[in-house]
Amino acid sequence: MSSLDELRQHLDTLDARLIELIADRQRTSREIARVKRSTGHPTRDYGRERDVILGARAEAERQGVPPNVAEDLMRMLIRSSLATQEQASVVAQGHGSGRRALVIGGAGKMGRWFAEFMLSQGFAVEVCDPAGAPPGAARLASLADSPLDHDFIVVATPLGHTDAVLRELALRRPTGVIFDLGSLKSPLRGGLMALRSLGCRVTSVHPMFGPDTELLSGRHVVFVDLGDAEALQAARELFAPTMVEQAVMSLDDHDRLIAYVLGLSHALNIAFFTALAGSGEAAPRLARLSSTTFDAQLDVASRVAQESPDLYYEIQSLNDYGAESLEALSRAVEALRRAVLAQDREAFTRLMRQGREYLEDRRAQQPPRA
Repeated sequence: MSSLDELRQHLDTLDARLIELIADRQRTSREIARVKRSTGHPTRDYGRERDVILGARAEAERQGVPPNVAEDLMRMLIRSSLATQEQASVVAQGHGSGRRALVIGGAGKMGRWFAEFMLSQGFAVEVCDPAGAPPGAARLASLADSPLDHDFIVVATPLGHTDAVLRELALRRPTGVIFDLGSLKSPLRGGLMALRSLGCRVTSVHPMFGPDTELLSGRHVVFVDLGDAEALQAARELFAPTMVEQAVMSLDDHDRLIAYVLGLSHALNIAFFTALAGSGEAAPRLARLSSTTFDAQLDVASRVAQESPDLYYEIQSLNDYGAESLEALSRAVEALRRAVLAQDREAFTRLMRQGREYLEDRRAQQPPRA
């Protein structure tokens, strides 16, 4: 009979072999990316991913392993493989080769992501930010020190400062394509229109993902059409090597939708943890209990609670359409409260049914996911 130490040593050997196999899989993924580029195949193949997952579940059953464990493992490996292929595609296509980009605010979270994204495409990147520049990018001390002759100028400053930066750029009239990364466009309307009225090549971009994102498949980038088709197309082409979903809309449509996509979801989670904090139930008491729904909601709310209060306040307060989603949330909570307090089973059931139908319809409109 093997001793405990021997069994642990055997596990260590198996773990090392697993890492070796994952490394081999990553190398194969890079080679697959090369072949796909040369043959014109898309990076993502949903049918192939489905076959891989179903095959893993079947093999797991034969080996006495829970199929869900095998599926979770394969989904993780597929995402890693897709990220490797996507990054290889971005580098290989090299849209930025020989061109220059300036990222204003490039030391911030999204500014750094965008600076690194453009560096990976072969752009020579300058960053204007008091906090410095990420590795590989040159630091520009101030906008006044530059002729602003870059091919792209990306404004990644905090939302409350972005309009002033856009207005400053409008006075300088750079010749390159200019766009911001703001999560709202209402507060930037003046600066964006100033750039447009002075003949600058301007559009506006909203990456709908966080700075820790590695794989863009299944993510969205919103492009706001400000009337300059050339600038809009140039910004969209930056994401052409990726698998990101691109959406084009007007400034007003963007902020109306964002009032729900960001404003409503943020408000719901803020209300959730505010209700918990004011419930009188001590956190240690609640921590002793668990439910699937509560734990999932708590996980999301915990992430929201760690975000910047200043940014989240701006998203709520600076959106011209922000009050609309907050009123919708207030009406929904009141309808639920009335149904419960009145013991109105029919009204409660109607709320559940309406929600189910809406969510099923939304799910039907989404592309397949691995």
